Amino acid sequence: MSNKPELFGTDGIRGVAGKYPLDAETIPKIGCALGAALARNGRPARVVVGKDTRESSEWIFRTLAAGLESAGTEVVDAGVITTPGVAFLARTHGFAAGVAVSASHNPYEDNGIKVLSAAGTKLPEARELEIEQLINRLDEAPAKATTSATFHPELVNDYVKFLAGLVPASASLRQYRLVVDCAHGAASRVAPLLLKRLGVTAHFLSAEPNGRNINLHCGSLHPEQMVEATRTLGADLGVAFDGDADRAIFSTSDGRLVDGDYVLYAMAPFLAQQGKLPGRAVVGTLMTNLALELALGRQGIGLKRTAVGDKYVLEEMLRSGLVLGGEPSGHIIFRDLSLAGDGLLTLLEILRLLSETQRPLGELVADFRPFPQLIRNVRVCEKPPLGSIAEVAQAIAECEGELGERGRVVVRYSGTEPLARVMVEGEEAKAVEKHTARIAGAIGAALAAGEG
Repeated sequence: MSNKPELFGTDGIRGVAGKYPLDAETIPKIGCALGAALARNGRPARVVVGKDTRESSEWIFRTLAAGLESAGTEVVDAGVITTPGVAFLARTHGFAAGVAVSASHNPYEDNGIKVLSAAGTKLPEARELEIEQLINRLDEAPAKATTSATFHPELVNDYVKFLAGLVPASASLRQYRLVVDCAHGAASRVAPLLLKRLGVTAHFLSAEPNGRNINLHCGSLHPEQMVEATRTLGADLGVAFDGDADRAIFSTSDGRLVDGDYVLYAMAPFLAQQGKLPGRAVVGTLMTNLALELALGRQGIGLKRTAVGDKYVLEEMLRSGLVLGGEPSGHIIFRDLSLAGDGLLTLLEILRLLSETQRPLGELVADFRPFPQLIRNVRVCEKPPLGSIAEVAQAIAECEGELGERGRVVVRYSGTEPLARVMVEGEEAKAVEKHTARIAGAIGAALAAGEG
């Protein structure tokens, strides 16, 4: 028996909606197994479920809820809400768990089931294994075909009230004009409520979901429209969320793209100056740009690296007693405020930074110059250990030898998609391009797949 979850990836159970494991036969089993795992001493659990705007999210929710209810679980429907919103509700409203039906930044055809603990965190692998074992013991899907879950529209307002309450009374946010790209996702419901409550003027983009346009040429993976609108409209700040708004990418007023590395570069010294950066260190991942590590080091701030995935970032933050961590993709965790990566919360922290320093974001990140970095995705049909492929291992070794201590290469499989990801960074762009192409080519040739 494997000691690693097989259904659960780095961000829950994910796949193409309607196909295994997100098919009509397996989803009820997932719900039933989760309900059984959450029950304690014969007492049924209460679970809150939220969803994004994909056309499949509603039927997946209802099918999952029926499975949960077959195990005696009470299901509360939060409607369309961000994943960190579900995490907040699980943590503060007495639920045994929260579930977000979302595939985050993936296209609309995909979907996912993200299970969050009562503390609002992603489940540890041991807990995921327990649920998978319970799924495997179910020969048939539970007989219950419909759900009695009721929609509670007030829950999203509770989350918005929590976020608004994080803004210090001394912070004047009304002075800022924003461009906000909601990726036609869950932020389309939550972001307008929050910014209206705070009195912030915002120009919204991609905030009209139709079930099939989530993340389509918009959002944090495609921020070009947001960047251009921020520049042309003369806004103070631009922000783009992904489908479930657990990540955020920003733009300066003059159209400079600001990813998660820039956010850590700006926030870490700010918190340190306030005496709010215990350990004088932050947590990044294998994908965090080497230039950030060097830049923070010059200010006496360390960087700890983890495997890719915000769950691993949080684990290291808790283990080391650190309060700030994140990924270049825009997952940022402010541990003193929330244990979940939250794009809206990150936006509020950036606005607080601008307000308290009275400096624009472009000025705060002007001196940060990331090393040239290329990421190439290679679609694969299987995932053998990459080090076992001679041509791949040789290409990686030659890259590492040439780049030395002023560069890095990271080659890994995606935890949620059939992809191998090749990341190369160094001071010379041509060398980065050469080695990225060679390593990606070796993987593609060995695993009979194409590049993305």
